[in-house]
Amino acid sequence: MKKYIYFILPMILTVLILNGCKTINNNADDYSLELTELNYDDIKDKLIRFHVIANSDTDEDQNLKLKVRDKVVEKLSEKLINVNSLEEAENVLQENIDYVNEIAKEVIKENNYTYEVNTMLSYENFPDKVYGDYVFPQGNYEAFRVIIGEGKGQNWWCVMFPSLCFVDESKNSVDSSDLKEEIENIEPKNTEITNEVKEKNEESSYANNGVKFKFKIVEVIKGILD
Repeated sequence: MKKYIYFILPMILTVLILNGCKTINNNADDYSLELTELNYDDIKDKLIRFHVIANSDTDEDQNLKLKVRDKVVEKLSEKLINVNSLEEAENVLQENIDYVNEIAKEVIKENNYTYEVNTMLSYENFPDKVYGDYVFPQGNYEAFRVIIGEGKGQNWWCVMFPSLCFVDESKNSVDSSDLKEEIENIEPKNTEITNEVKEKNEESSYANNGVKFKFKIVEVIKGILD
């Protein structure tokens, strides 16, 4: 019996190792090997994020969130198409809060739900987020948020200004090749952020300048070993 065990055990270990290598390779294919981390101080006052927050994390509520997202992005893209400054984008979004609320409510009603919708343009603190090939550092960003119902579910987000929101299935990989250049070309806001927000920004911003590189494959391997 022991002879069989000594014979079979190496085979089992070999299979496990090969499967582990395959998993690593698959994960490596799913992610870019290098992610460029943007400098928080360089971008914090030059963009507007867009977030749609689901009522909950049930499959039904998450699917509803995506339907609301599709319709809102479609309609807002039409209004932001010729907008070239951050201030102008803010004005357009602020003026269309009620319009977006009605769009979202219509989608919700069509799908037989009765959730309320709360849409706002505000500064919010967000964790590190990967967008295409870029990492947006944790910090306070201006965001146009559509909150469905209790807003306790996972959110979907994109960069609304400059306009980089893609919802077409053919563009499920974000085309962020020109993102850094587009953001750098935007003039920062002239208005001052409140002292409280500034203090939070300073706490969450990175001390280094320029660009940092992260090797995603290392994170993948670490996740497998943990």
